[in-house]
Amino acid sequence: MEKTFSPADIEQNTYTSWEEKGYFKPNQKGSTSDQPYCIMIPPPNVTGSLHMGHAFQDTIMDVLTRYHRMKGHPTLWQMGTDHAGIATQMVVERQLAAKGIDRQSLGREAFIDEVWKWKAESGNTITRQLRRMGTSVDWSRERFTMDEGLSKAVQNVFIQLYEEGLIYRGTRLVNWDPKLHTAISDLEVIAEEEEGSLWHLKYPIAGEKGEYLVVATTRPETMLGDAAVAVNPNDPRYQALIGKSVSLPLCDREIPIIADDYVDMAFGTGCVKITPAHDFNDYEMGKRHNLPMVNILTKDAAINDNAPQAYRNLDRYEARAKVVADLESLDLLEKIEPHTLKVPRGDRSGVVVEPFLTEQWYVKTKPLAEPAIKAVENGDIEFVPKNWENTYFAWMRDIQDWCISRQLWWGHRIPAWYDDHGNIYVGESEEAIREKHQLDSKVSLRQDSDVLDTWFSSALWTFSTLGWPEKTPELSMFHPTNVLVTGFDIIFFWVARMIMMTLKFMGEVPFKKVYVHGLVRDAEGQKMSKSKGNVLDPIDLIDGIELETLVTKRTSGLMQPQKAAKIEKATRKHFPDGIAAYGTDALRYTFCSLASTGRDIRFDVGRIEGYRNFCNKIWNAARYVIMNSTSDDDQATIKTHSQTPISQRHLADRWIVARFQETVKAVDHAINRYRFDHASQALHEFIWHEYCDWYLELSKPILYGEQIPEQIKTDTRHTLLYVLEQTLRLAHPFMPYITETIWLNLTSLLSLEGETIMTQPLPELDEALIDTEALSDIQWLKEVTVSIRNIRGEMNISPAKAIPALLHKGRETDQQRSNAMGSLICSLTKLDSLEWHTHSEEPPIAATQLVGDMEVLVPLEGLIDPKAEIARLSKTMAKLESEIKRLNGKLNNPKFIDRAPKDVVEKERLKRSESEAALSKLVKQAQRFQTLAESDT
Repeated sequence: MEKTFSPADIEQNTYTSWEEKGYFKPNQKGSTSDQPYCIMIPPPNVTGSLHMGHAFQDTIMDVLTRYHRMKGHPTLWQMGTDHAGIATQMVVERQLAAKGIDRQSLGREAFIDEVWKWKAESGNTITRQLRRMGTSVDWSRERFTMDEGLSKAVQNVFIQLYEEGLIYRGTRLVNWDPKLHTAISDLEVIAEEEEGSLWHLKYPIAGEKGEYLVVATTRPETMLGDAAVAVNPNDPRYQALIGKSVSLPLCDREIPIIADDYVDMAFGTGCVKITPAHDFNDYEMGKRHNLPMVNILTKDAAINDNAPQAYRNLDRYEARAKVVADLESLDLLEKIEPHTLKVPRGDRSGVVVEPFLTEQWYVKTKPLAEPAIKAVENGDIEFVPKNWENTYFAWMRDIQDWCISRQLWWGHRIPAWYDDHGNIYVGESEEAIREKHQLDSKVSLRQDSDVLDTWFSSALWTFSTLGWPEKTPELSMFHPTNVLVTGFDIIFFWVARMIMMTLKFMGEVPFKKVYVHGLVRDAEGQKMSKSKGNVLDPIDLIDGIELETLVTKRTSGLMQPQKAAKIEKATRKHFPDGIAAYGTDALRYTFCSLASTGRDIRFDVGRIEGYRNFCNKIWNAARYVIMNSTSDDDQATIKTHSQTPISQRHLADRWIVARFQETVKAVDHAINRYRFDHASQALHEFIWHEYCDWYLELSKPILYGEQIPEQIKTDTRHTLLYVLEQTLRLAHPFMPYITETIWLNLTSLLSLEGETIMTQPLPELDEALIDTEALSDIQWLKEVTVSIRNIRGEMNISPAKAIPALLHKGRETDQQRSNAMGSLICSLTKLDSLEWHTHSEEPPIAATQLVGDMEVLVPLEGLIDPKAEIARLSKTMAKLESEIKRLNGKLNNPKFIDRAPKDVVEKERLKRSESEAALSKLVKQAQRFQTLAESDT
């Protein structure tokens, strides 16, 4: 093995070898279970690149996949990408625009050809990045939502749902993107707070001269499409007006005053204008009161011909300015107030989205939702954590019909054709439709130009990727899948729709469990954003990146200099030294350590640095074990524990084997409960603190001791190798690269069978190997050892100086343990003697620590100069007293307590508490030295 661990030297070559040799495919030779295990990857967008959310959830999925593969289950992690209708179309349109080519002039077929070319040449960046994360997906089965098989599945589902009356065309309100000219889903709308205005408009009461109602609105231009004014039926101010009408200013028409419980009496004036065609809440109220739906906008968000002539063809914001000016000139504008409101913008286009009344294709969801609700209620599907079931139920029990059409060219084109009379025909092709409906060539047919929402094809993901509608062997073997790993933000958009569609077309659930993870935030819990400068790129964390390169990467392509300057400043603040190279294993382990059941994951770069050190620790431990092994230490001998029964082995050997078994139990328990944080903690505790810090140190006096029998040395070498090799297997799902590399270095030494660790069986729990006596004995040894080390530290005694120690009081078991383990303790703590104080007189003046009832004593006489130590301690105590005085001055000042932020006050209190504790400790030490000084005189 190389002297130092270098992730860059092993990762890419290792992964290429794994993929070329087909290790990620299911049904690997050696599978010992007939219980298949399958996970479906949430298909990333073909336009996407790897972000922290992807890296986190893909790490979790890979841990599960590798774990079950090593458990002997035929395991499939199904890979695939989503065609990402809007995102992909925008990318290709921008590229064509740079060449002076317009999509419309190019034509639909030619444009689609350009999209396919782009996908072949530049798409799938994210799949290359996923390989860098060590993901063991079955690349040979990679699917794409627009490939031939999935397209056929989408078409079949649409046709069947249409024929059953579950898909229909209807005119309803949708989120409309005026730039992209398409309906978009709620998930593609980002609503963020912006500063705006609240206009108070006067609506004259019909037939009552000089009387008017004042309505408050954030969108005065939509008054051109008002259908009513609404008040709360319980509002005494307006009860007498219910049923009357108001004259709609600027429009020369009257609209009714209606009563509805939805109206908030405390908002504005308690009167609200109702525009059913341009507000989702107004739309629902309009349906309740049978109000007309007056659409006043074009697809470009300009004013259409349904509005008065003076406003037609004006952009919505130009119309707003003119409406306000005209109302003011008519003395119908009461006032304008500053107002903070949430403005919905398209996540791709960035423009303000409009509620827009248009004809679209819909799925009737209530008939599909009922069995999907029952599947969770009866436990066929379980959410982890369970509380997310409540979110699922809330959405599903109030479900609305699903708008599935998009006004795009890239996507699954809707298999519907129209004749000149508007009749709709749905089928696989125009030829099939003509044959089915006996339509000759005289009947002109044109196909619907819309495509399906990408969530429609994604809803079929678990079964379409396995070959449905064909009855493939993979479909029968791997469906239902075992678990879906996903973020909470798409429980409704994807998870619920998969459950509905799969129950409908497969007659079974798509997965048995849904593991819902949170969002990855920065160390302070802030959302990662470019403007804040706190975005982390997983590849940068793996490979490292210099500050100047990072700044260039984040600001390149930004057209606004001010925005670029802001991002540069924030980036330099967050990453003044750039980002170090940590490697994939350290990044993966960090994700696992953060994978609790909480909603948000706070990613701290300090933690990944700690796990990079963890990798180094494992590497160095392996080198120590290999260097101390001999050619006789083969795997066959190790499996039989060097032909020495475990009960007859050295205490340290029995202890580390017992602790390993406990770790196997803890890791297995945690993974099966999706507590990856607990699993990683158990592994880290065992490898770092017990195998490396304790067992390796305990092995040294055995391996290098002159009086130690050769058989005991052999047993210890074999135990070192056995536990190392088994631990590598246990850790492999979390840290695939370092475990594979070390394991391959052990293969020749141990005569191991197999070319890769990932197809080796995971360690199985053997309760018989958990030696409780050895566990308690070594625990005692550790406590005594730590006590002596603590005394050295407190008394400023050099770790290299040989010193005596005494044991006093205690029990008979303490004496027995001292007799058995005294030489080990001496070796670990650099003692020249460890004796029991059995004399009747008091023990000498000593530094003392307690282990249970037993005192651990280090006599101080002759070890230190008490007067010099008192002088040294006095200086330190004086500094602490000065610091405590300063802190008391601040904390006893009411102005500081009242004005300073709470976290600042708490930090100061903590400093005072720590300083007081340190001072108390030093006072006790000084008293010991004073006693010692007095005895010397």
